[in-house]
Amino acid sequence: MPSCHAVIFRATRNPADDGYAVMAARMETLARQQPGFLGLESFGDGPESLTVSYWSSLEAIAAWRAHPEHQEAQRLGRERWYAGYSLRVATVEAELHFPEPERG
Repeated sequence: MPSCHAVIFRATRNPADDGYAVMAARMETLARQQPGFLGLESFGDGPESLTVSYWSSLEAIAAWRAHPEHQEAQRLGRERWYAGYSLRVATVEAELHFPEPERG
């Protein structure tokens, strides 16, 4: 997926779930419906996690960030679920795989 943007979200969660799993599932479903969404990868199932979402443009990222349900999730994340987090936006210029995917 060359020529796209990646949002890299690294988080440290608080111990209590308090609705986190339900909201995380909802945000993934909702993100997949947004114009410009290209894909998502998540790593880590404990207190430390990393989620990378891919978008076609910076405008698509801004629209997702401003989505009302996503803004509510952001607020709850700061108030309840995260001890801390970092967010980075990067441009993806190339993609390589080993082994190469089969083409059919």
